[in-house]
Amino acid sequence: MSAHGIIHVAVGVVINQQQEILISQRHMDSHQGGLWEFPGGKKESQESIEATLEREFVEELGIKPIEFFPFAKILHHYVEKTVLLDVWRITQYRGEEIGREGQAVEWCPIKDLRPQNFPIANQAIIKKLQIPRELAITPDIDKSESIASIFDRYAEIGIQLVQFQQAHLCESDYLSWFDNAQSIARNHGMRLLYNQSLRGYNDEWNVGFHANSHELDLLTERPISDELFFSASCHNLKELQHAEKLAADFVTLSPIYPNAKYPRGQELGWEKFRELASQVSLPVYALGGLSANDSDIALEAGAFGIAGTSAFTC
Repeated sequence: MSAHGIIHVAVGVVINQQQEILISQRHMDSHQGGLWEFPGGKKESQESIEATLEREFVEELGIKPIEFFPFAKILHHYVEKTVLLDVWRITQYRGEEIGREGQAVEWCPIKDLRPQNFPIANQAIIKKLQIPRELAITPDIDKSESIASIFDRYAEIGIQLVQFQQAHLCESDYLSWFDNAQSIARNHGMRLLYNQSLRGYNDEWNVGFHANSHELDLLTERPISDELFFSASCHNLKELQHAEKLAADFVTLSPIYPNAKYPRGQELGWEKFRELASQVSLPVYALGGLSANDSDIALEAGAFGIAGTSAFTC
């Protein structure tokens, strides 16, 4: 427990190639017994959080994490205590998983994770796990008839989350095109983010809302329901922290590399990205001059995933 009375807990999210998550069940006689959870445990004094993660996985499951990356930090206040979940995404481990403390252990598909079967503090992890790792941002399109071909391309490469951006359109034209995009996205089973002025947004659409940095600056509270994705464009720590305060579900942080919008000298680079992303507890997509091949380096730098336009249309 820290000096501020917060219990610091290392949590590991193990994802296999079948997109299944390793979960374990709490003993019936324990706190919130019978619920499922993501494995982990309390950090000991003088122990790094990485060492805690490795120790707990060996003790609980008989496996040693080999490759793991920051995933999220979640602060939760129970009536009797406050916990900080330091969540890591484990991509490689050594050993064979087994409940060494007699607990049930199983692999569960990400899509089948049910928040009601987990402690409240774990439910935020589930929501984040169900956010796709790739965020496609539509390129400027010259005519609405071209929307279908763009989404067909996304479907071919497995894109599940799309930010519909058309900066060259006035609001009325954007709304007309967005109506078409919604229908196409639904047919492909994709989740869509509206990216225009909030005044034109309609809750009944059942789509997410993406705020550009100007719109983000004007917001004083989360603009849409917790059931829908709210995201924002960020370029510095102030914007990241403001998005976090507004309970954004995820953000983009850019630019990583120079591009047409941000010339050389304005890019963040991976070192600065890592520094900024580590200071907030929400998923951060790397954006700006990336290709699909940058996914691994983005994860190593603490990114939740990658976002881009040309990355998914070339």
